[in-house]
Amino acid sequence: MTVPTVRPEPLAARVRWAVGSWWLVAAMWQRSTMAYRLSFALMAVASTVVTFLDFVVVLLMFRHTSALGGWTLPELGFLYGTSSFALGTANLLVGTADALGERIRTGSLDTMLIRPAPALAQLCAERFTLRRLGRPLQGAAVLVWSLTALDVHWTWDKALLVPVLLVCGSAIFAALFIGGATVQFWWGEAGELQNSLTYGGATLLQYPPTIFARELVAGVVFGVPLAFVNWLPALRILDRPDPLGLPAAFQYASPVAAVLCCAAAGLAWRAGLRAYRGTGS
Repeated sequence: MTVPTVRPEPLAARVRWAVGSWWLVAAMWQRSTMAYRLSFALMAVASTVVTFLDFVVVLLMFRHTSALGGWTLPELGFLYGTSSFALGTANLLVGTADALGERIRTGSLDTMLIRPAPALAQLCAERFTLRRLGRPLQGAAVLVWSLTALDVHWTWDKALLVPVLLVCGSAIFAALFIGGATVQFWWGEAGELQNSLTYGGATLLQYPPTIFARELVAGVVFGVPLAFVNWLPALRILDRPDPLGLPAAFQYASPVAAVLCCAAAGLAWRAGLRAYRGTGS
């Protein structure tokens, strides 16, 4: 008797299925949030104001100096805006993946696994709310201000690098959210590790690489590739020298870093699911 072979679905079809599932779950959570419109509006305003306080610290710092590590306030605004936008967008889309550890402990991950939708899409869309738009919108506002204040000799590659680094930076942070969350399959208390890579990494990127040790800068280039979010593209856009003396190709390599990070996060997620044995509940 010949056993029929089951051909795997094409990658494009699986991606469409995952995105569609994420959209349906996110829409469901957003509808529940909008049932209390005043609360939603107040939380959205509060989120925007609180995130803006981060940049107020930078403004206060420049009341006492004209440059930090040789970088001016508009240049720091560029770093701050791109970093905040990328982190905020990733947090909006997949930030709730950090709840994986709690779902494993309570056994509710098993419920996700038996639903006819990808578990990762469900996890990332859980408790979705548009009030998280405060951080990316505030980052975008600072970025627009910095671009108007900077004296940049724009060329086609510099102009193209700005949207590319925003998209790729968001993808890198999204991969870190998911990759950090998968550690909780083996180490249930790894939430703070994920926060150190995402929120801690975004704070690091808000300041110029020239104020940090060369070893740390090399670590976020060849280790956890946070430098591809904005540091390396910013060197090209702002005509700044590379503190590591890397080839110029690194300044254009954010798409490559984003693809590799997303692939690594996907492989880590699949490995975690294979290792998961359920709670028995």
